[in-house]
Amino acid sequence: MGRVVSAGAVYFLLVFAAGFALGTFRVLVLLPRLGELTAVMLELPLMLAISWVCAGWLAGRFHVPGTVADRLMMGGVGFGLLMVAEWMLAVFVFDRPLAAQLVHYVTWPGAIGLAGQVAFGVMPVLRR
Repeated sequence: MGRVVSAGAVYFLLVFAAGFALGTFRVLVLLPRLGELTAVMLELPLMLAISWVCAGWLAGRFHVPGTVADRLMMGGVGFGLLMVAEWMLAVFVFDRPLAAQLVHYVTWPGAIGLAGQVAFGVMPVLRR
């Protein structure tokens, strides 16, 4: 179980780092020119591709068994850490109350972003 949790934590770290870099580009470059929805739609395929590659590579590197339960745990650890990190960034860095962050999920850009995050969470299962 330790390998699976470790793989999930590293999965989060790698994809979060990539997402932070792409998100910065999205907010500073794409969003002012194209709007939030288009910017999110352009970023999402890149993030899903990064998640796909990282999930497969880390599952092999950490020897995560191919069972649905183990892969769900790997993705669940990554997803849980991702949600905590996102909420902490919203509250402590961007000074957005947690309630405002939750309300953002019912907008089109927020819902699409959340769907991408859920896909990130199940990616290790898809890479079986």
